[in-house]
Amino acid sequence: MEGGRGVTDAVIDLNADLGEGFGRWTLTDDEALLSVVTSANVACGFHAGDPSTMRRVCALAAERGVRIGAQVSYRDLAGFGRRAMDVPPEELADEIAYQIGALQVFARAAGSRVSYVKPHGALYNRVVQDNEQAEAVVSGVLRAGAVCDGPLPVLGLPGSRLLAVAEGVGLPVVAEAFADRAYTWAGTLVPRRDPDAVVHDPEAVIARAVGIARDGAVTAVGGEPVAVEARSLCVHGDTPGAAQLAWRVRGALASAGVRVEPFV
Repeated sequence: MEGGRGVTDAVIDLNADLGEGFGRWTLTDDEALLSVVTSANVACGFHAGDPSTMRRVCALAAERGVRIGAQVSYRDLAGFGRRAMDVPPEELADEIAYQIGALQVFARAAGSRVSYVKPHGALYNRVVQDNEQAEAVVSGVLRAGAVCDGPLPVLGLPGSRLLAVAEGVGLPVVAEAFADRAYTWAGTLVPRRDPDAVVHDPEAVIARAVGIARDGAVTAVGGEPVAVEARSLCVHGDTPGAAQLAWRVRGALASAGVRVEPFV
């Protein structure tokens, strides 16, 4: 037993960002990744995605028993949702609810439903520390609850303001970690603008995935171990060979005695 967690009780969800295309442009291998992951963060049209892509991904996810999550973002198609924006809280709350509601239409049409919400890109990073923007996101999730059969779980970084605010109003919260992203000593993600923000070595990604799921720890950029308690593990779908790497991660988790199951 390491990191306070026994190997026999280790369980993790695998999530991936999917539907990240627009019109004739595609980025993620949605079909291949939906054969591996247990939860799909579907782009809702603000950073990527369009109605036909959303419908197609929801149909595939429902067919394979994969949970459908709304990946909400700032309205930033040109910047893929990775540019910092100052959106008034009330406007942001409405835009969050709008994105969730749009995805729910296609999830319902596929015989499934939106099961959780996860921010994307700049919004994800902003709500780690920005209480006002975190409150706006949570308000949007609450507004969408009427069409989503009640409160939706919120997926985010452990220790973030987003999870604290969501938990404070009674929303279920789910902590996630990233095997292919670099961590600071404080347990936050290294900013994307840093050249070392992404871990490219497949063997390192696999080892980090097992360490997070089984031991609750990851090595930070300075070499020190950082505690990371997570119920879901993100495998990015926009990197070359993402589906193959995701399969290898899942296989390594199974070999390490880690059960891969959705969190909802």
